[in-house]
Amino acid sequence: MPDTALEGAVAQRSLRVALLGNPNCGKTALFNALTGSRQRAANYPGVTVERKEGAFTTPDGRAARVLDLPGTYSLRARSPDEVITRDVVLGRLNGVQAPDLLVCVADATNLRIAMRLVLEAKQVGRPLLLVLNMMDLARHRGISIDIDALSAELGVPVVMSAAVRRGGTAELLAAIDRMAPTLAPAGEQAWAAPDAAALRAAQREADRIVAATVVVPDRRDPLTRRLDSVLLHPVAGLLILLVLLFLMFQAVFAWAAPVMDLIDGGFTALGALVGDAIPDEGALGLLRSFLQDGVIAGVGSVLVFLPQIAILFLFILLLEDLGYMARAAFLMDRIMGGAGLHGRAFIPLLSSFACAIPGIMATRVIDSRRDRLATILVAPLMTCSARIPVYTLIIGAFIPDRPVWGWIGLQGLVMFGLYAAGIVSALLMSFVFKRLIWRGSPNEPFMLELPDYKLPRLRDVGIALWLRVKAFLRRAGTVIFAMMVVIWFLSSVPRPPEGATEPAIEYSLAYGIGNAVEPVLRPIGFNWQIGVALIPGMAAREVAVASLGTVYAIENADEDATQLGQALAGKWSLATALAFLAWYIFAPQCAATLAVIRRETGSRKWAFFTFGYMLALAYLAAFATFQIASALGAG
Repeated sequence: MPDTALEGAVAQRSLRVALLGNPNCGKTALFNALTGSRQRAANYPGVTVERKEGAFTTPDGRAARVLDLPGTYSLRARSPDEVITRDVVLGRLNGVQAPDLLVCVADATNLRIAMRLVLEAKQVGRPLLLVLNMMDLARHRGISIDIDALSAELGVPVVMSAAVRRGGTAELLAAIDRMAPTLAPAGEQAWAAPDAAALRAAQREADRIVAATVVVPDRRDPLTRRLDSVLLHPVAGLLILLVLLFLMFQAVFAWAAPVMDLIDGGFTALGALVGDAIPDEGALGLLRSFLQDGVIAGVGSVLVFLPQIAILFLFILLLEDLGYMARAAFLMDRIMGGAGLHGRAFIPLLSSFACAIPGIMATRVIDSRRDRLATILVAPLMTCSARIPVYTLIIGAFIPDRPVWGWIGLQGLVMFGLYAAGIVSALLMSFVFKRLIWRGSPNEPFMLELPDYKLPRLRDVGIALWLRVKAFLRRAGTVIFAMMVVIWFLSSVPRPPEGATEPAIEYSLAYGIGNAVEPVLRPIGFNWQIGVALIPGMAAREVAVASLGTVYAIENADEDATQLGQALAGKWSLATALAFLAWYIFAPQCAATLAVIRRETGSRKWAFFTFGYMLALAYLAAFATFQIASALGAG
């Protein structure tokens, strides 16, 4: 095809650009700078690896689609994430078009490891562009890079970038425009994985290129050295980590309260408005009950906890961007190793505080299948955000809001204790699994590169936080709403007969279901209403709160249906409330998490095993808690 015809064909379609780079190289920050809000997250076809794709337009008006590939140190894939990266680069992944251009992103402050990946990517044969990211930080540290010499050594264009600064992607966009006329659609590339000797040779060549083109006065940032002398101390570092976690849980209550009150007030006013607008007669009465008791009382009882979930996500995102997460993994390596877990498991487990699904998917960074499987089995024990509505509801209803030792909130202290219980139970179960299932299997050594500390970029944190909040809202608008329709129907049908004197719900299908399971739950202090709530809670934990909101709203039709905490405080004993909390420390996973366990392990066996052992732990913990609390006079 003549050059003019090729340029015309390129201009008529969107360029496909793939971002390739090591973990912590600033690749995601560059992706955010290029795409802004024009991005979406999904999964790659047939796997649970997350796919982040976005769109941008070059200065010459060319439309482009950019794919943020999972971080990797080599195309010789060792984990599921790295397999996806390799297959996309080679054009082998079904359902994903091969990229027209590989943009290899390198941390300009640490080019040694990145350079080997660039050399591997060059061997693939696709058009390649090297972006030296964090150049502002490199200059601040006195690092000098000869861009022209580096480009000549590699035989590929090299540009500079500072993704966290306004205009920091200008050189990259201009380079893409210069290369665009020569880019042609490419299919699968022939490529053979390098063996150990080839990797060593590539590293020697990378070291030669770096030595010839880069001058590094000091390999480590002085501020990083000073901070690490404290934060990585075996005693002081652990104490600081515990303090950070404790402050995070205090903030979940203290910071969120005003916004929660506003949301709660809004749903209360909305429920009253619906009650005033729709008469309680015939078919209109059913519509009023559905809107007021099913939708508003049910979904509203979950959405009110959105501020607390957002605060938890915010803390985790800030710690990740700051560079502290890798330090926390090193600090926990000795403790986790004693429990049979790999030190690298700390990051997936900490991610499980937000949701077990990304936590389980994050175990792909663990090379050993045994260590990865052990982490998957205990990740659901970490207290995910879906438990926050349950914990907050019970704590707010039964634990007084008063200070302890003059400045620590009692409610936040109880919340911290529940999270600590989840962590301890995960470590204990890993220890048990190691003794019973993987007896005699040694732990692999833990090696992880520590990135330098850097200030989080608020824009990137904001985008990531919004994506997680949006996912929670989508869940509330789909799974939770659908379950509330089912619960409302079961609680409202059939209607009570003429002259009925008992609450309407006692004539419903839900009442019959609750009474059928109540004998099994009675030893742990649960009534039929809790039994009705636990069943849909298997689909999503927070649905249990929404189910209780709907059941008690219908049962107490003449009272303020939105005040679920007050209803529980008047109907449950303290022993029942504590048993309910104990149940939810170990509560069986939601259906989505069990599906991810099946896909990540490749077997239904481990999904059923996880559900079974967590169900047994939940029942035993609730039984012991209820019986002990009752014996102490809390029944």
